[in-house]
Amino acid sequence: MGAGTEIVLLDPARLSRIGNGLRRPECVLSHRSGYLFCSDWRDSGGVSVISPAGEVRRLAIADRQLELRPNGIALEPDGSFILAHLGTTEGGAFRLYPDGSVEPVLTSVEDLPLPPSNFPIRDAHGRLWLTVSTRKSPRSDDYRSSASSGFIVVLDKNGPRVAADKLGYTNEIAFSADGRHLFVNETFARRLTRFDVAADGELSNATLVWQFSTGDYPDGLVLDEQGGFWITSIVSNRVIRVSPDGSSADRILEDADPGHLAWTEAAYVSGSMGRPHLDQQPAPTLRNISSLAFGGPELKTAYLGCLLGQELFAFTSPYAGLRPLHFDFDISPILQALDF
Repeated sequence: MGAGTEIVLLDPARLSRIGNGLRRPECVLSHRSGYLFCSDWRDSGGVSVISPAGEVRRLAIADRQLELRPNGIALEPDGSFILAHLGTTEGGAFRLYPDGSVEPVLTSVEDLPLPPSNFPIRDAHGRLWLTVSTRKSPRSDDYRSSASSGFIVVLDKNGPRVAADKLGYTNEIAFSADGRHLFVNETFARRLTRFDVAADGELSNATLVWQFSTGDYPDGLVLDEQGGFWITSIVSNRVIRVSPDGSSADRILEDADPGHLAWTEAAYVSGSMGRPHLDQQPAPTLRNISSLAFGGPELKTAYLGCLLGQELFAFTSPYAGLRPLHFDFDISPILQALDF
């Protein structure tokens, strides 16, 4: 659909529910087969795999002595996953194979160990990008409008380096269809920012695309075929579409508890926001939506992952999503390992 597509605010009660018994499905990925993948915090960590029929099986870390806390996940061409480790004090990127084995991929940059890490993604050139929300510990000390210690790491043939720094709580990132721009959500600075991407992966020319407002805490980020930006907001349980040129924004969905939202907003304004504001969600349906993935035959099904949820949610979008790089990867090793 084109620029004249009508946006109608969705009723959260009419969302479809998918899967059950999930544990912190913060990040959700779709695949052309209809299978879905989401991060899982049970036991030592892993990835939940949901079949088109809704059956849930778990690709678990085999070594129970190795505890990872996968926040964002990225599907790789060989059927493995890159996990962004959101530990209490440690981070990095780790590869989880279908047999449950794990190996470190990126644990330090510029001779310093990586802090708790948020989101991994590959670009079309095979470079791995990883976001770190903040250098502060605990992370809740940076739930502030003044946040500026977040950064983005890129790993290529020359090794890892900090590609962008001084960001306002770095969250999910996405690339334009042509790969010439990288977009990033800065959750507590309430910004969607664009960078130019050079041929060698250098980032430059940071440009504000959209400044979010009251109740908006941008977390998840994907693009549609028109170049529009789809953003999920924790706390307010909003899905927002920002126009391709950054001139306007439409609210697609909201499931906010007014009292909880007002309490959190007051804490944010006063500089006292902390874990209690994120660790509970009294809204009727959604539980801190943190991720959105387009899937389905026409890429018009929007799947939602939630920080505090035990299931995924879905709705039909008026726009088709931009086809994910991993959408056609071979997932047979995963299905064989889980006996699907």
